[in-house]
Amino acid sequence: MSARSPTSIFITIMTRSLKKGPYVDPRVLKKVEGKKPQETGVIRTWSRSCSISPEMVGFTFGVHNGKNHIEVLCTEDMVGHKLGEFSPSTKFMRHGGKIQKELEQARKDSEIQAAKAAKAAASSKK
Repeated sequence: MSARSPTSIFITIMTRSLKKGPYVDPRVLKKVEGKKPQETGVIRTWSRSCSISPEMVGFTFGVHNGKNHIEVLCTEDMVGHKLGEFSPSTKFMRHGGKIQKELEQARKDSEIQAAKAAKAAASSKK
């Protein structure tokens, strides 16, 4: 089995053209170069479209999601992906409408009735 070079990783995941190469924000690279991951704290960035390069492995980035910064620890598996992929910008509430709410309410009511019945049974034994 041959070892894959960092450029081959970019080629398999990359969506930009090969002649352009992956987009890595120069400001993010400037904050990373010459530093050790253990010594630096969270590197805050608003560049969600920046690709994760091998130089960024081990660093923790605070990626802005539109409201606040979410901490992302870069690992080797993330190389070639974008920083924004690991910082969701939308909050999933749930599927369903009126029917789903009615089912949940019925489930709560049955749990409350079961708790009351158990409490009444316990008090009658005393």
